[in-house]
Formats: sequence, C-alpha cells, structure tokens
Amino acid sequence: RLPAGSRLLVDPARVTLGLAEAAPQGVERHEQINPSTLLKACKTAEEVAQVRLAMEEDGAALCVFFARFEAALARGERLTELTVDDWLSEARAARPNFVSLSFATIAGFNAGGALPHYRATEEAHAELQGDGLLLIDSGGQYLGGTTDITRVVPIGTPSAAQKRDFTLVLKGMLALSRARFPAGVAAPMLDALAREPIWAAGIDYGHGTGHGVGYFLNVHEGPQSISFYATVTPHHVLREGMITSNEPGIYRPGQWGVRLENLLLCTRAETTEFGDFLAFETLTLCPLDTRCLDLALLRSDELDWLDGYHAEVRRRVLPLVEGAARDWLLARTEPVARTAR
Repeated sequence: RLPAGSRLLVDPARVTLGLAEAAPQGVERHEQINPSTLLKACKTAEEVAQVRLAMEEDGAALCVFFARFEAALARGERLTELTVDDWLSEARAARPNFVSLSFATIAGFNAGGALPHYRATEEAHAELQGDGLLLIDSGGQYLGGTTDITRVVPIGTPSAAQKRDFTLVLKGMLALSRARFPAGVAAPMLDALAREPIWAAGIDYGHGTGHGVGYFLNVHEGPQSISFYATVTPHHVLREGMITSNEPGIYRPGQWGVRLENLLLCTRAETTEFGDFLAFETLTLCPLDTRCLDLALLRSDELDWLDGYHAEVRRRVLPLVEGAARDWLLARTEPVARTAR
C-alpha cells in the first residue's frame, strides 16, 4: 500500500527477500543497516557509567561464589558442575538490581571444558574430583547492564601442559585488551591480535574472539564481531561506545579446555597527525587465577598489565564484599610480577 515515490529502508540482514520484493514499483528502496542497531551498539556516557556499576556488582557476586566454592573444595565436599551453576546463580541473585542470568551458565570440568557450548544436565554431568581445570562461562542481567565472563580455575593441581595452555590464552586476551587501532578499522581485523600467541604455538580455536554485548539487552548483539569468520561489511567498524567480548581459547577434545573472557569498551585513545585512534577499557572485574600461570611464558609488560588489572579489581570490588569473599579477593589479587622476576 506504499504510494509511488515513497522511500523504504531495507536492512538485508534482517528482512526476507520476499518481503523486500513485496514493495510496489515506484517505491525507492534503500538498503542499509537498521538505525536502531547502531543506537543500541554505541552506548552513551550515562549507559557506560551504569555498566561499570553492574560490573562491580557482578564482580562482588563472583567473589562470594569463589570464596564459598574454594572453601568447600578444601573441606572435601562433593561438588559437581551443577553445584557451580546453582551457587553462582544464587550469588548473583543476591546483588542489587539483578534481574536474571544473561544466558545459561556453562561449567565444564576437564573434558566438558573442551566443548565451547557445553551444558551440564542432571542426566549428564561431572564431579569435581582429581586434578584438572574447571571452565566457568556465565553472566547476569542487571538493570544497569549485561555481563558475560569466563574464568578457568584449578581443581587439584593443574599440569604443566594445562598451565601452558592457560598462559597462551591469557597472552592472547592481553594482546587484544591492550590494542590501539585507527578509527574505521573493521572489528574482524583485530581477531588476529588475540590469536597470534596461540597460533605461534601451532594451536587455533574454532570460534570468534569477540561478540557485541547489549545494554540490559542481548548478551550477543551486533553489528560488531571480532572474528575472522565474519564477512566484513562497513557495519563491522568498531565505534566509540561499543562493548565487545574478548574470549580466546584452547580446546583439547576429551582432555580440557581454556577460555578467558572479559568485556571491553571501545574508547577514544588519541588524535595524531595520522587521524583518530581507538583503544579498549576492560570492564569486567574478577581476578584471573594466577595458580594456572606458567610465569616463564609472560613478558614483564604482560605481568605489569595483569598486576595493574588486579589492583583495579581490588580497588573497585573490595568495598562491596566482606568476610570470606573479601579475604578471597585479597588473596587472588596479590601481585605476581615481583615473584616472576
């Protein structure tokens, strides 16, 4: 029923061919991205301020969970992958402005962690016993923002090979976290930064390194995608205010998996004679488990970044926790650079 001379915007990624062709002749069709997509993707300063507060609350919930979890491990209690899901959900639900989980928690021990989209069920799950690595990918929806975080922690004593994989993944995460790049660069082009330390060891992983994250909306939300699997379009350009995940990994089928994930905010870094440059602010606030590190594989600047990150986590989350959670946070944010040197 559109009259001749009307102008119709069609987002090819969201509209079927049949619907687009239903427009009568004489309607001027323009193919471009739905305007709401970029309005959601580029957070305002007010939204970013609320996201930072949500990250602090989420970090506090993780401290409460890990303190309880590690104490139970030390007492020899029977724990399973399902226990992780239950206790972590309970810790998040106790935080101010929590609404729901942002997706179903992934808790995979050893072989389970080698499956990127593993889900423990009542019928099929593992007990946390013996030695190995536990991968936990989880997130929450708060009124002030959406969180998505992956951490890997040791159960018993991790092997030298497991520590090597963990450290290589951390190096990849750090490389992307510290990136500076010209405005206008498409997000998929940054994927290689996170993979380079992993590729150098003759290893790769079969998923993208980063996805966009909404503001109290979808935990996976475009248009940005840090993945060399993505078909690059003009809409993949990273813009100031976009939030993306940073989650390289290594997966050894039937053995163990390592994935580390923080959320990053795209920020303006500087303007030089070569134009505007962007950088990332790490939003997620939770310690990375240094018990899984092979310190010999980390450069001094990488160790300094890790200590600086842990100092920031301690500064912002410590006022929100007490008791065992506070003690856990203090222990897990101890500097490692001096020890390594």
